[in-house]
Amino acid sequence: MAEKPEDLTLPASVVTRIIKDSLPDGVNVSKEARTAIGKAACIFVLYTTACSNNFAIKAKRKTLAAGDVFNALGDMDFEQLVPDLKKFLEAYKEEQKGKKRSCSF
Repeated sequence: MAEKPEDLTLPASVVTRIIKDSLPDGVNVSKEARTAIGKAACIFVLYTTACSNNFAIKAKRKTLAAGDVFNALGDMDFEQLVPDLKKFLEAYKEEQKGKKRSCSF
C-alpha cells in the first residue's frame, strides 16, 4: 500500500483512453487537464473505498462487497450510478460463468 494517498496514480494511458472515449472527436485535452482528471479519479476511488469500508465494518465484515459500494455511492449522492453499475456487475458475472463453462469442456 502507498505511504500517502498522494503517491497513488492511475496509468496515464488509461486516463487518456477513458477521456478520449468519453469526448467527441476533435476535442483536445491538455496534459494538465489529463493529470487533474487522473488525480480526481484516484481521490474518488479512495473516498468510495473508505465509505464502502464503513458499511462493511457496520456489518462486522472485513471484506467489501458490491452492496457496500452501492450503499456508499448512495451516501455520497451518486445513487444515479448504481443502476448502471448493477447492470454491469450482472453482465460481468454472466461473462465469468460463460468462461467457466467453456473451460470445463
